[in-house]
Amino acid sequence: MKKQVDQPSEEWKNKYLRALADYQNLEKRTRDEIGEVRKFASEVVLARLLPVVDTLKKAKDHIKDPGLDLTYKELLAVLEEQGVEKIEIVGRQFNPHEMECIEVIEGKNDEVVEEVLPGYRFRGKIIRVAQVKVGKE
Repeated sequence: MKKQVDQPSEEWKNKYLRALADYQNLEKRTRDEIGEVRKFASEVVLARLLPVVDTLKKAKDHIKDPGLDLTYKELLAVLEEQGVEKIEIVGRQFNPHEMECIEVIEGKNDEVVEEVLPGYRFRGKIIRVAQVKVGKE
């Protein structure tokens, strides 16, 4: 003989299961959002360090100092470890998504002739476009 399940207890069980599923979904969404916030915070901090890299590079080019060279290399290594990569662009076709043309000079049509300021990606996302000089025949 089948035992009759009373309607109110079945209803409460279904409500419990729905609430549990909602809670688990909330936990997952919260974990994902925390990960995104951490990633964004890292991106902002790393992007703010790029002018420091530029300044060190200029100083390194004008002052021959082994300590300055080492500092520059170490900073680049730290950025690379965190997922920041320089966009290599000289000799490539001009791409407005990665580059900003600041001057048109003699050269092959739409080819990057010179990099004025390097561009960088962070985990595949462009955090600073490169400033370039583009050729025009």
